[in-house]
Amino acid sequence: MGMKIVAVTNFAPKQVANFISEALVLGALTSDGVILLTPNDPEKTKPGDRIA
Repeated sequence: MGMKIVAVTNFAPKQVANFISEALVLGALTSDGVILLTPNDPEKTKPGDRIA
């Protein structure tokens, strides 16, 4: 909690396990497990900024 992550939002609702999701959190699968993608400079980004 308390960290910024990279996600795609506004997807059409889709059932995932026992809940409905409209977002996709982006991560990379490494030999150490899944690493969530985060902004390079969290202080300069805000929720809703576009992914480039």
